[in-house]
Amino acid sequence: MTADQSIAPASPRPAEPSTDRDAVRLRGARLSYGRRLLWDGLDLDVRPGEFLAVLGPNGSGKTSLLRVLLGLQGLSGGTVEVAGGTPGRGDRRIGYIPQQRSMDTSVTLRGRDLVGLGLDGHRWGVGLRGIRDRRRRVTEALAAVGATDYADQPVGLLSGGEQQRLRVAQALVGDPEVLLCDEPLLSLDLAHQRVVSELIDRRRRAANTAVLFVTHEINPVLPLVDRVLYLVDGRFRVGPPAEVMTSETLSELYGTTVEVVRVRDQILVVGAQGPHCVEQPHHLGEH
Repeated sequence: MTADQSIAPASPRPAEPSTDRDAVRLRGARLSYGRRLLWDGLDLDVRPGEFLAVLGPNGSGKTSLLRVLLGLQGLSGGTVEVAGGTPGRGDRRIGYIPQQRSMDTSVTLRGRDLVGLGLDGHRWGVGLRGIRDRRRRVTEALAAVGATDYADQPVGLLSGGEQQRLRVAQALVGDPEVLLCDEPLLSLDLAHQRVVSELIDRRRRAANTAVLFVTHEINPVLPLVDRVLYLVDGRFRVGPPAEVMTSETLSELYGTTVEVVRVRDQILVVGAQGPHCVEQPHHLGEH
């Protein structure tokens, strides 16, 4: 893997159908905005059922990677496949959980209606049979995340943790093959972080769903993580946490001294002062 080679733009190509295909596949992927390079030469395979944590400082291209996989942002070069084909808007093979943001108390949309948008929010008209199937699937998704008791309450009156459970249900109601999570634990307390993380992990184990989980703080999900993609200033590393989260690897990525210190069952990552300092410590338990 290199981050300094130039990749000529290429159109994404659909993959041949396969029962053993990767859930996500990037080859020679490059993304830049004008002269600003986010990453280049990124080769990445994410298998069905794999949990990949995407780490890095602000501006490193973590959310932009999710936008590429959602079909909202084109690559500057290289190819991308998601669930065996070219990513596109409204693709039900892909589920998306956004950052936790509390909704205004004036929002009267019910919890079950918010979840239902994950099935048909991009289209109109489902027919009578479709209505019955929709009701069943929404009810099952609400039950799966433990949100049945407040499914008929206005979303704006629910707590941040309750709203985030509904967003998880919305992302899963369409039975996606790939689940993209953009800082879904942000602003949640530790108890709700644990609940949301376990909901996501339970789904990926039960349905073999691939998870790409963007986060600044890996500690809440470390026991669930199979591999880490760490992005820094156009450079990257991919591998198990024990291989990526080391002093040598992070110092190379940041271009400055970064100390990785084990404290009991955690690893503290502390960056030296400078233009590439680590924004906040990561806490890692034993994997």
